[in-house]
Amino acid sequence: MSSTIPCRICAGPVQEFFDFGRQPLSDAFLPVDADFSQEFFFRLAVGVCGTCGMVQLTEEVPRDRMFHEDYPYFSSGSAYMREHFEGLAKRLLTTELSGGDPFVVELGCNDGVMLGTLADSGVRHLGVEPSASVAAVAAGKGVRVRTSFFEEATAREILAEDGQADVIYAANTLCHIPYMDSILAGVRALLKPTGVFVFEDPYLGDIVERTSFDQIYDEHFFFFTASSVREMAARNGLELVDVERLTVHGGEVRYTLAPAGQRQPSEAVAALVAEEKERKLSDLTTLRAFGENVLKIRDDLTALLTRLRAEGKSVVGYGATAKSATVTNLCGIGPELVPFVCDTTPAKQGRLTPGTHIPVRTPDAFSGDYPDYALLFAWNHAEEIMANEQEFRAAGGKWILYVPEVKVV
Repeated sequence: MSSTIPCRICAGPVQEFFDFGRQPLSDAFLPVDADFSQEFFFRLAVGVCGTCGMVQLTEEVPRDRMFHEDYPYFSSGSAYMREHFEGLAKRLLTTELSGGDPFVVELGCNDGVMLGTLADSGVRHLGVEPSASVAAVAAGKGVRVRTSFFEEATAREILAEDGQADVIYAANTLCHIPYMDSILAGVRALLKPTGVFVFEDPYLGDIVERTSFDQIYDEHFFFFTASSVREMAARNGLELVDVERLTVHGGEVRYTLAPAGQRQPSEAVAALVAEEKERKLSDLTTLRAFGENVLKIRDDLTALLTRLRAEGKSVVGYGATAKSATVTNLCGIGPELVPFVCDTTPAKQGRLTPGTHIPVRTPDAFSGDYPDYALLFAWNHAEEIMANEQEFRAAGGKWILYVPEVKVV
């Protein structure tokens, strides 16, 4: 393993600790008549910086390959997530956006699930979204959207048109972006001295604790901790002033950054940094142990599916998620083990999963003739899904989960 890869935050040495091997673009669902020889693959490996502690991918996928006009993910697809973002919007209305003529900018606003509530309240806003398909849905909700990638030049154009922002917000977006120096320079330029930059992303502490290795895929470049975010902020004229643990998407943290010296950091910041130090979260020993746990899940899951096939049991996938690409390709799970996967997203239906080419079907294929087992790729929505699929359980169906370990429920 090489330690010569420079960190994308501080240029320090990044030591690789796990290699997922050859992986496809996680959201590149293929037409059934696709030329598979043209499918894009890259080496998905992850490492940790010995200087600032930032965990990151060691190979960057060009952003235009991932986020484009046909991007198939819509944040409003989950009722739980709709409630999550509506709750945040209402909180911001009573806190950071309670002054005169407040202005909020969201990076990667997707289909406008958060900004829609603020737009309905008359708050001046702008969503910056590079994927035209989801941006169009946001615009249809009355959200003002700019279809582009956010970087320093974008921020300065917004500043010239709209003035400084009280809040800049991003959800499940910042971790996607390797060019963090340009992002944070843009945030500094666009943010009021009294403003805040709030973002929430998957938390490395939860990924390691739960061995939720499928959170690692092409679109997730950085895996944040309070410690690494504090370092990243300090190198860019900002300061980590608050953290909040979230249960969404299998465990996230909402980070609040402010211009350096403008706000007193909360006690929660010091507490989470201390917890991470005690857990040795950025140590190679800890991260390599995580890798060993990943390999155990891989072996256990493939053994279970192989046994069920030999017993003549029917198994289908539930949720053609982006993160399922990591699971199916690492484990070698194709149509011979899982004949199809059901998903509610029309843009994915009738296509094939990336890399392993499992057909994606509508939910009717699941409920029309229930299988013996359902492999739950969308495990982060397990409670919501299982509540909606009680008839499957009543018919004798069982769920296969693989986070934090392989089990049948």
